[in-house]
Amino acid sequence: MPAPTAPAPTTIGTPGSPRAVRLVLLGSGELGREVAIEAMRLGCEVVAVDRYDGAPAMQVAHRRHVVTMTDPDALRAVLAEERARGGVDGAPFAGRLLVVPEIEAIATHVLQEVEAEGVHVVPTARAARLTMDREGIRRLAAEELGLPTSPYRFCRSAEELRDAVAALGGAAGDAFVPCVVKPVMSSSGKGQSVVRSPEDAERAWAYAQEAGRTGASDVICEGFVAFDYEITLLTVRHAGGTTFCAPIGHTQEDGDYRESWQPQPMSAAAARRAEEVARAVTDGLGGHGIFGVELFVRGDEVLFSEVSPRPHDTGMVTLASQAASEFALHVRAILGLSVPTDADGRVPLLSPAASAVILGPDALGAADAPAYEGVPEALAVDPGVDLRLFAKPDTRPGRRLGVALARAADVTAARERATAAAAAVRVAG
Repeated sequence: MPAPTAPAPTTIGTPGSPRAVRLVLLGSGELGREVAIEAMRLGCEVVAVDRYDGAPAMQVAHRRHVVTMTDPDALRAVLAEERARGGVDGAPFAGRLLVVPEIEAIATHVLQEVEAEGVHVVPTARAARLTMDREGIRRLAAEELGLPTSPYRFCRSAEELRDAVAALGGAAGDAFVPCVVKPVMSSSGKGQSVVRSPEDAERAWAYAQEAGRTGASDVICEGFVAFDYEITLLTVRHAGGTTFCAPIGHTQEDGDYRESWQPQPMSAAAARRAEEVARAVTDGLGGHGIFGVELFVRGDEVLFSEVSPRPHDTGMVTLASQAASEFALHVRAILGLSVPTDADGRVPLLSPAASAVILGPDALGAADAPAYEGVPEALAVDPGVDLRLFAKPDTRPGRRLGVALARAADVTAARERATAAAAAVRVAG
């Protein structure tokens, strides 16, 4: 059963004091930075943890730790240090400690250990474990909850993958229906590839082992689904129940998002079904916080794809579209506070909006301390345009370094403005 969720704090003490609400962010990238900012706005003490120094959230946190979070001993040591750390005056810590995973690459069994000792893991340690492992979350959704998904097989060798490709793909006239191969423990498209014939299986297996976020792992082979579009349905579990944001449409390249927009037009039947699927999955995971539920939509039919128990990269559009962004909603929910809702019980939408990513260019290669040119031109595209530059300490081809945001009267105009603004920003060495 999902672990119980801690109640709202009756007091939020000053950061550094014995009564502080202390958030330990496990993962300090661009999403973690926005969570840190929102937590600080509500008076929380923020500790940023990541595998490299100078990560975006570290630049705004009260403290930071640089550790490999897949190393159980290193993770245990950091959490033990923060649990034992008293106030600045030396008084014992008597506030609330919240462990907030912001990435998948974590030794999740350590989270289960500390949760059993009374530490509040967001949303729960079980949710972090299941969603880090694609096998765990797919079996929960498809086999326990009975939700529709793409056809799939889990493979533990290149030979098993070859058999799965042959079974899940197949001839369609003169063409072969492709399969998608993903490491079971990875994210953001790392290690993912499309297999267009059984002969490609060995290459896909090798790539999954080399490029996945957590190193070698089993893979999931998914049969191709002919969908009309895919969405992220941000779902907030909070003290008052479950609240949905307007659906977010997005485009991906190599498994990683490039554009997102809100709202994505949907039929009333598809919208209802999407909320039913998202509610079932998030109820199955439990806890409080925001969940990014990824869904395929085909007509009025909705298929489950994946879920992240944390803010979602496609949800950066909510920085422009909603009065309370996905980051603000996450922090409110995990603190046990209420979230804003409209007359229909959903998170209010201020305006149609879009986001477009700014990537490290191939020509620059790997470089330290990248600089950004063209910012004035990007902001001049339209008064409704804004930028978030992530200030990462280095770049490499395809690394996400920023995002352009745009509001407009409709999604089409917002997408045009966001992509124009993103294109105006040039990353230099």
